Amino acid sequence: METLKDLVKGVKVDSPTAVLLTTAACGVGALLMVVRTVSGHRAVKDKIQRARSRRTESLQRAEQEVLRYKQSHPSCDSAAILSLSLSELTKHLREGSLCPEDVFYSYMQKTLAVHKELNCCTEILLESFDQLRTIGSNKDGLLYGVPISIKDNVSYKNYDCTCGIIMNLSQPAAKDSVIVEVLKKQGAIPFTKTNLPQALLNYDCSNPIFGQTVNPYNHQKTSGGSSGGEGALIGGGGSILGIGSDIGGSIRIPASFCGICGFKPTTGRLSSQGIIPIYRGQKCVLSAPGPLARDVDSLALCMQALLCDHMFSLDPTVPPLPFNLQTYQSSKPLRIGYFEHDGYTQPPPSMIRGLREVKALLEQAGHTVVPYEPLRVSHAVNELIIKGVFSDGAATLLQKLKGGPLDPCLKPQVVLYSIPNWLKRILGFLLTPFSTRVPPVLSALCGVSSAPEVWKQHAAVEDYISETIAHWRKCNIDVLLCPMIGPAFNFLYCGKLTCLSSLTMIYNLLNFPAGAVPVSTVTAQDEEDLKHLKGLYRDTWEKMHKEAVSGAEGLPLAVQCVALPWQDELCLRFMKEVEQLVKHKKN
Repeated sequence: METLKDLVKGVKVDSPTAVLLTTAACGVGALLMVVRTVSGHRAVKDKIQRARSRRTESLQRAEQEVLRYKQSHPSCDSAAILSLSLSELTKHLREGSLCPEDVFYSYMQKTLAVHKELNCCTEILLESFDQLRTIGSNKDGLLYGVPISIKDNVSYKNYDCTCGIIMNLSQPAAKDSVIVEVLKKQGAIPFTKTNLPQALLNYDCSNPIFGQTVNPYNHQKTSGGSSGGEGALIGGGGSILGIGSDIGGSIRIPASFCGICGFKPTTGRLSSQGIIPIYRGQKCVLSAPGPLARDVDSLALCMQALLCDHMFSLDPTVPPLPFNLQTYQSSKPLRIGYFEHDGYTQPPPSMIRGLREVKALLEQAGHTVVPYEPLRVSHAVNELIIKGVFSDGAATLLQKLKGGPLDPCLKPQVVLYSIPNWLKRILGFLLTPFSTRVPPVLSALCGVSSAPEVWKQHAAVEDYISETIAHWRKCNIDVLLCPMIGPAFNFLYCGKLTCLSSLTMIYNLLNFPAGAVPVSTVTAQDEEDLKHLKGLYRDTWEKMHKEAVSGAEGLPLAVQCVALPWQDELCLRFMKEVEQLVKHKKN
């Protein structure tokens, strides 16, 4: 070191030479930065291209296998197989009147066709062809021979869980998630992974790797998110049962948008081991894996299959509570809470009409429907949900997005998250006279500043849950009927309207089981009524909400059914009641 110092001291340069050397050094530094940036961009492009090539190859391999099977089995009646409900399908498979091969290749063929139309799959799981050959060893399983789709963030050995971000590419899972292991044990065949929005925290379905998934009813609309690939594939008929995850409506919203059923269980009822979040450690608003399907019986059968000794053994943190079939099949009259808006989000006229029609059907069927008013929703959204999910001021999310392109569906959120905290506070102060909802959101996005503040945050969530349960019991209700987000949005609005998730995310905060059931479709009169909707706040967000849901004639409408924690079977029973009453009315 001393020798180096002496050497430096011994070097004498005149001023022009020093300037020249400094300039050269700066130039070389700048050139290195440019080279590094260009190299980084090229590496990102290469990663994306490899992921797309893997998808293309898997789709082509699947097409070849389907063609080979169909040519050698011309009597396979795919149309008849695809028309069966899950309960009918499992019955035929158990009895042997249908073989798993015919079912598998029928759904694989349909999935390939639906994907070409909707862009809903991220990869075909080619191991499913091998599993099909050995499926006879699981013949006693409740889902024997049933092809099942899984969301991109559900771990399947040797496949990426991208979560729509570049950082997660070329990081294949070391093993199957617990849910996938249990599904296989029950005889199901996971056969494809499905698309989701970049970074998961969005209810659109687009990312820079695999692109935009579109709605099966209208290709100018989104399929919803974050389990949007599942919603599109099942809604389009390419899958009979799928597994998604839900932290703010991510199962229920695509179910609503795509005209299918979706269920978010109580967090902890199903194993979350191997279900990959965008970031770990956030405990205020809980995520839960759950099923999506065409009808409620399929959701219940999936829950029954998953809630078994094998899951309880693989993941001892899950309470060993088997599915309570007696509660699900009960016909006891219910006392049902009901509201049309939560004081924060005003659903469009079509959603309110669908809700009122269901309320009338329930009353006619002998159930009691009583008014229910959610507690302090504005406070819960800002101080508990937003501040909870982004306790770090969104720093972790922004870090996860570094080094890759930003999807247009997420851009409005990221722009907001990226504003420095000092500027968020100034903007909040300046906007206070002009906006009721924006300033509290800006304040909440600053996150919390210390460990004691995190503890206070957690305590506030616990208090809110206790208050809500006490309020629920004071109202003496069994379950709750309330609005869903919908109908399906036009593109690029979901990222601008995260405020609407108050209708769904509140039940993740509370950890109440909740599900979406399709009940009607948008009419021309609904569209006309939308033009005259005033809203609760009459602000920019409500104006954008009207634009987001416009042009929805013919699209599905859903309602939301909710129960208290761990009463998942009661929630499903209520969903089934709604489904049957609507079906009976149509017939």
